[in-house]
Amino acid sequence: MAANHFGASLFHSTTRKPSSLTNQSAPRTYQTPHRFNSNVLLHKLAIRASIEDQNHTGETNNDSQNDPQTLDVRTIFKDSSRFEFAPTRDSPSRQRPLSVNDLSNSIRDGSRIRVAYQGVSGAYSETAAEKAYPNCEAVPCEQFDIAFQAVEHWLVDRAVLPIENSLGGSIHRNYDLLLRHRLHIVGEVQLAVRHCLLANHGVRVQDLKRVLSHPQALAQCEHTLTKLGVIREAVDDTAGAAQFVALHKLKDTGAVASVGAAKIYDLNVLAQDIQDDSDNITRFLMLAREPIIPGTDRPFKTSIVFSLEEGPGMLFKALAVFAMRNINLTKIESRPQRRHPIRQSVESNNGSLKYFDYLFYVDFEASMADLNSQNALKHLKEFATFLRVLGSYPMDISLT
Repeated sequence: MAANHFGASLFHSTTRKPSSLTNQSAPRTYQTPHRFNSNVLLHKLAIRASIEDQNHTGETNNDSQNDPQTLDVRTIFKDSSRFEFAPTRDSPSRQRPLSVNDLSNSIRDGSRIRVAYQGVSGAYSETAAEKAYPNCEAVPCEQFDIAFQAVEHWLVDRAVLPIENSLGGSIHRNYDLLLRHRLHIVGEVQLAVRHCLLANHGVRVQDLKRVLSHPQALAQCEHTLTKLGVIREAVDDTAGAAQFVALHKLKDTGAVASVGAAKIYDLNVLAQDIQDDSDNITRFLMLAREPIIPGTDRPFKTSIVFSLEEGPGMLFKALAVFAMRNINLTKIESRPQRRHPIRQSVESNNGSLKYFDYLFYVDFEASMADLNSQNALKHLKEFATFLRVLGSYPMDISLT
């Protein structure tokens, strides 16, 4: 275990006092109603916070204290009127998505792992969650941030969230949330995305005047939608678009979503595989409160984030620590430092020369149990201003 000490030290502990929840968006009017006992959940949160305060020194969350949008936990249980969407005869009963205004109770039967995903029932993320954790209880969340918080607050056990798509590129929001929250990447799952054009029964393709879907889904079907001459309107997720079309019984509006969403919301499939490129793969991350112990018995991938001083060749120097050890990089992504987006040069005579300050996210094909990987990060740590291991986890080599 001594060889793994350096790798383990770079992982941040996630057992901490639950933070306040941040209101990202108002609940939508087309979600199904949900009832829960808010007093029970408040009591449980109070007990958990009391226990953790006694057992830990307590890391204060400065972001929550300084964020004007941060809410006290007692403000999240406000009732609001909602439309009820009755399930069809063949569709399963559906949970309404978790939101910051009313999170579901954390009482579990102990027999199934609870996995959070963003969207509503029928979303591609739900399919990815079920692929990652077969027979799990998939729990829908309104926003990506809510899924992160659901894991942190022990309302669910895991979260499965998209990080990149082969056509649309990176999901920048989730890169930022990986750094903001203290969850660990414990796995990945790759899902082939097959888009369908859905509409209510009796609606023909020529009747459509507009089509709703997630922005990336609309972009991935641009050629087909352009030929149809329809207006494209972006919504939060593909299944939510299908739900909206079905709920309001729209006759001139379709949705780009999955076959599964068509079955759940009793919509007709007007066309299948309407994406411009058949090789449409989305990569999802599996997130947990604690990291897994990396191994060397199968292919592993490690994800890190770091920052560097400004200067010629600094990024080249950082990437060289992997190249000189024959470690293959599979992904590099830069994101601006949100707390310090601009850095002023100390070498400028008048102090006016400024640079954008960036974080670099890197994935590489190696396990943190490998001494070669540990030495690479030791080397990087010598000149990086910040370094954090987001996870070392088994690679998904399937494309289904």
